[in-house]
Amino acid sequence: MKIRFVKSSDYYILSPLINKWWGGRNMSDMLPKLFFDHFTNTSFIAEISGEIVGFLIGFLSQSKHNEAYIHFVGVHPKFRKQKIGKELYYHFFKVAQQNDRHIIRCVTSPVNKTSIAYHMKMGFVIQTGNKKIDGIEVTANYDGQDQDRVLFAKKLI
Repeated sequence: MKIRFVKSSDYYILSPLINKWWGGRNMSDMLPKLFFDHFTNTSFIAEISGEIVGFLIGFLSQSKHNEAYIHFVGVHPKFRKQKIGKELYYHFFKVAQQNDRHIIRCVTSPVNKTSIAYHMKMGFVIQTGNKKIDGIEVTANYDGQDQDRVLFAKKLI
């Protein structure tokens, strides 16, 4: 497996795949092209034999100078359970540390139990929310009306 930085043209390859990778859920709207144009030095593509099998889109916070944020991560369904996501996260952590960022943040939907479990396995901690869903701390209306989210943070040493 090869991991490289994203490039602008990757958008046109990944955008049509995202909804397929998410089992038909409309997720591609969450990843506009601007991420492929403006965050190329903090976002990564995983390839096997030239095929894109995973990606991580992240950035260094402009407002919180000790923090970085992971916006979107995906692994091709046929290639899951092969540590591709883990390698993408570790590449991002390394870039964050090289830029003196020691807190990584990300969010997910409370219905995405797989994402919640994965982030906890990766050492992220769920942040205190203002309500609980199925025993999980959630921040109500984080992304708008009825758009509750689970907020995560991970401290890098």
